[in-house]
Amino acid sequence: MKKMMTFAAAALISISAFAQTSTTTTGTTNQTPPTIQQRKANQQARIAQGVKSGQLTAGETAKLEKKEAGINKEERGMRQANGGKLTQTDRKAINQQQNTVSRQIYKDKHNNATQPGVTPAAPGK
Repeated sequence: MKKMMTFAAAALISISAFAQTSTTTTGTTNQTPPTIQQRKANQQARIAQGVKSGQLTAGETAKLEKKEAGINKEERGMRQANGGKLTQTDRKAINQQQNTVSRQIYKDKHNNATQPGVTPAAPGK
């Protein structure tokens, strides 16, 4: 009986410790989504990394940059039309466009086309 009580107590301590860990972990993973500006910076960094590693060709880079510039121009127009602010509808439209460009960056970086004269680095380096 004493062994069973010790086992039950140990199990309760383990479960409560796990529950506390889960709560803490859950609390820290609820981050706000990145802002439009943060996504712009992130996508520009991804493009720059692709150029540096040779994963993006000059043509792919030019097309991606043109798409980014188009989104930026549209965002400026939306802000001008609304006194410097973006409406929720505007934010949604820009987010969808950024998602499209993000997928294109991934596709271009992971296709077989590489920059001439640049040996692509091994994944993770």
